Amino acid sequence: MNFRHRSYEFELLDRPGIPFEDIQRNMQELNVINTWLGGHAITLAGLQQLAPASKPFTICEIGCGGGDNLAAIWQWCRKNKIAASLIGVDINPFCIKLAEKRLPAETQLITADYKEAVFEEQPDIIFSSLFCHHFTDREMVKQLQWMHTHARTGFFINDLHRHSAAYYSIKVLTKLFSKSYLVKHDAPLSVARGFTRKEWVQLFNLAGTGNFSIEWKWAFRWLVMVKKEVGGKK
Repeated sequence: MNFRHRSYEFELLDRPGIPFEDIQRNMQELNVINTWLGGHAITLAGLQQLAPASKPFTICEIGCGGGDNLAAIWQWCRKNKIAASLIGVDINPFCIKLAEKRLPAETQLITADYKEAVFEEQPDIIFSSLFCHHFTDREMVKQLQWMHTHARTGFFINDLHRHSAAYYSIKVLTKLFSKSYLVKHDAPLSVARGFTRKEWVQLFNLAGTGNFSIEWKWAFRWLVMVKKEVGGKK
């Protein structure tokens, strides 16, 4: 495996015709992985850096999957008595069906390509988790521009760092503990499709979204963030 360059092999989950039961098992195991390997903690760290301190806000996840990230945000907001409106966008109707079971009834769930999503109100914050590595570099430039345009306050990204240690570690862990063929195949491939810090810098320079920050997080994750200035300027 050559980690100098990204893999563009399609993940199984990106292919049509995957049975609902298999997607459900995949999402359940991804939630466990996100919980134990700090994925949800990284999402909450991004939220806390962008969320207003004293007023309600709206947060939207693109590529929300089964809603586990939004559920973690909802629980955190309830615990801290923060009023937040949740929006989830996913192109897969099976994923939206799972999210409906996990999230409060007032959550706005949209089955659509994120680029075609129609919001009842513009989100204050937009984020994605384990979503960006599904796209080509050119598609990612467009995605960064879209997030910057549609978020009032800013946006953040929680995604994988392409690294040999991350690849072989998750390959062993999923082989030993996973019961999902999707997770066993896609988890290591997701790492191979991930970005390096240098590649993130190049993407943001091409997107022209202004100031951004990139933080490395355990376990082999990036927290990438853009915070707009007052008035929505760069």
